[in-house]
Amino acid sequence: MSQPMIEMQSISKTYAAGENEITILHGISLTIHSGEFVAIMGPSGSGKSTLMHLIGCLDRPSSGTYRLHGEDISLLPSALLATQRRRLFGFIFQRYQLISGLSAVHNVEMPAIYAGVSPMQRRQRALELLQSLGLAERAHYLPSQLSGGQQQRVSVARALMNGGRIILADEPTGALDSKSGADVMEILRQLHHEGHTIILVTHDPAVANHAERIVRLADGVVVSDDLLPGRKMAQQVIQPPAEFDGEEQSAWTSAFREALGMGITALRANRFRTILTMLGIIIGTASVVAMLAIGNGAKQEVLDRIQAMGTNLLLVKPGAPGVKGAGGNITTLTPEDAKAIAALPGISAVLPEMIQPVTIRYANRDVMTTASATISAFPEVRNWPTEAGVFFKENEERRYAQVVALGRTVAEAIFLPGENPLGKYVLMGNVPFQVIAVMAPKGADQGGNDMDNMVWVPLTTGSTRLFGQRHLRAISVRVAAADAMDAAQEDIGQLLEKRHRTKDFQVRSMAALMDTATQTQNTLTYLLGSIAAISLMVGGIGVMNIMLVSVTERTREIGVRMAVGARTRDVLLQFITEAVIVCLAGGLIGVVTGIGAAVAVASFLGWLALFSPGPVLLAFFCSAGSGVLFGYLPAKKAARLDPVGALATE
Repeated sequence: MSQPMIEMQSISKTYAAGENEITILHGISLTIHSGEFVAIMGPSGSGKSTLMHLIGCLDRPSSGTYRLHGEDISLLPSALLATQRRRLFGFIFQRYQLISGLSAVHNVEMPAIYAGVSPMQRRQRALELLQSLGLAERAHYLPSQLSGGQQQRVSVARALMNGGRIILADEPTGALDSKSGADVMEILRQLHHEGHTIILVTHDPAVANHAERIVRLADGVVVSDDLLPGRKMAQQVIQPPAEFDGEEQSAWTSAFREALGMGITALRANRFRTILTMLGIIIGTASVVAMLAIGNGAKQEVLDRIQAMGTNLLLVKPGAPGVKGAGGNITTLTPEDAKAIAALPGISAVLPEMIQPVTIRYANRDVMTTASATISAFPEVRNWPTEAGVFFKENEERRYAQVVALGRTVAEAIFLPGENPLGKYVLMGNVPFQVIAVMAPKGADQGGNDMDNMVWVPLTTGSTRLFGQRHLRAISVRVAAADAMDAAQEDIGQLLEKRHRTKDFQVRSMAALMDTATQTQNTLTYLLGSIAAISLMVGGIGVMNIMLVSVTERTREIGVRMAVGARTRDVLLQFITEAVIVCLAGGLIGVVTGIGAAVAVASFLGWLALFSPGPVLLAFFCSAGSGVLFGYLPAKKAARLDPVGALATE
């Protein structure tokens, strides 16, 4: 006698029910040879389905020994149990258990996906199986478009996809009309003649009579095991059905391709929910891209303005280093200090400035602005040319001329559109000044202040007729050679300390100002980026929540995939891939949206949006990373589902 294909000895199965335990099977012993057609009968609750799940490696016995082809598989890890299901078993369920979002041919292909069969091979075999079962014309129909009998034939084709040497049919006619049920039993009879081992679970004696042998269960024990009259028990099959399997090394590629395709299919099936899931990722990614672009643009504008003044510029301000309010009303710098600095070697220009707020009037219009009393070298030292007219000269300084150069903002505020300001007289502090120039626009400084909201008058005029003071707000010093900056800074410090007999001033280079501005802008940019990153994290949490809901809704689908051979890693990959697809798509849309939003905001407000590949790629890959991070928990939950419990989910 040949070795049994299935050999069970003293098999028991116990389930936990709260604090109690329920034993379904009590010491079952059963032997089935290759090529047999066995029916397992019994009333509801007798343990028929539980026994079938144990035979099909969907569950493990609580005790006893189960040998399949002589190998004890009772303690095999879940991955090897999945391999046995994929290689040897084909399942036919009472309720078909087809995946609703897949066509008939895709449902049939599924076992071969986890066997590593190439798409072309498995598609060809699936079509051949459907044709042999009379479903060639409905290969691309969804399950909802098929009748019950047609769906069960699709289930039969799926059971045969990898060879199906052992066919486990659980009440295969229970949901069918008599004609469709008879057709299915005829298919099973034909498969038996072709060498398949058929194990049929039923409570219907008429269905069981198609088998050669009937095993009856009652209360979890075998009460009879009879060979039907006139039937012979198969002891050996000359040629069992061949396995249909692909190259195992391609299984990862095939599983990933399937996960990708199934992810897209599942997301398309729930478009509205998918869009809502993506929304958080889109907002988060767009925020990162837009805020970093605007932040980098602001930093670049500040640096450009500082550099436009020249890198060989020193700024002297009143007040000791670290004194709060330095440069405001502290009266430690005088015009004589500026003249002394100008006499130092290596100094090409010195620019003293007095700065105070004033009200400027013209006709019936007035505006609050800032007046700077300075010298004729201002346009050269500050690299700030005039747009119209000519800046005042040295002779106008010497004769205390009441002339003024206007910033663009001031000119537009007090003169009508199209009106030429040159030659007009304006009042400042009841003192008339003739407009001789309008300065070129500069925009905002590093503090966000409008640099064009200023006016400039000769230092002598401002000191005596406008401000009534002699102390300076600042002294700008241009050094002849950039490499002499440190020496010039040291000389100025020594000179002023000697003149004042104390260190009541500050000397800073433009390089130091650029470093400070860069650090400040970087801090603001990082702050904006952090806020945006929080949005991205919130979006990722939303993805996790939706994926958890998806796992709950698709529990039965997960059970079907496990039944046809999906391993834990396959299910894990499936759901992580779906989360990554959502986040990648959301990230891509977010990048485009962020770029568009940054350009729109910058254009509307007149800002600069500066894009660089680094932040854009970082935001995109962070969105993909959030898919892996936040998709792992739902995927892990799906991968840990019990196949039997998952299949029983409605």
